[in-house]
Amino acid sequence: MPTSPSIATPARGAAAPTRILLADDHALVRRGVRLILDGEPDLTVVAEAGDGAEAIEMARSEQPDLVILDIAMPRLTGLQAARELSRIMPGLRILMLTMYDNEQYFFEALKAGAAGYVLKSVADRDLVEACRAAMRDEPFLYPGAVTALIRNFLDRAKDGEDLPARAITEREEEILKLVAEGNSSKEIAELLIISVKTVERHRANLLQKLGLRDRLELTRYAIRAGLIEP
Repeated sequence: MPTSPSIATPARGAAAPTRILLADDHALVRRGVRLILDGEPDLTVVAEAGDGAEAIEMARSEQPDLVILDIAMPRLTGLQAARELSRIMPGLRILMLTMYDNEQYFFEALKAGAAGYVLKSVADRDLVEACRAAMRDEPFLYPGAVTALIRNFLDRAKDGEDLPARAITEREEEILKLVAEGNSSKEIAELLIISVKTVERHRANLLQKLGLRDRLELTRYAIRAGLIEP
């Protein structure tokens, strides 16, 4: 009796591919970028948009894990779309893909909530790793951007300007550490002599500020920040 051909199935327990929304006003660019991303087993483009406003609409409907935005687009620019997406979908990862090797755009992208800044001229080399870094909650910056960031920081320090404030408050850091160590909200409230409701509010603020989703991601962040040992 002939046997039917075997069908390849994903390995049991394998993580689902990162779902990506790609926004660029040039269809040819989208096609080329999609070929790069869809060629990776852990990445898949689930939707495309031709401008910033459409990107926001598609993000609402498709609920992607990651959105890649061109900076110069009609209706809403990538920077404007990034600001709005950071506001309405704080857990969404955002990458800027641009032809502009421009310090001003780079800093605006960081302020808008982008996790990385990738130049189109080297997208075939850098974009896949940028996507993976964003999903690990790690920033991805091309070498020129790193140089700009360091120069900006040193210039501000030399001129006596205020340097960037810490991402979280001291109280939030205390709570982050206790959460990562496995304490419940009630246990944290008792340790810090505050209400459970206050603990829950701090936890929600931490998730929103850091762009994280749950206790596991908070724990990973605490390990990277050196608050607890792995």
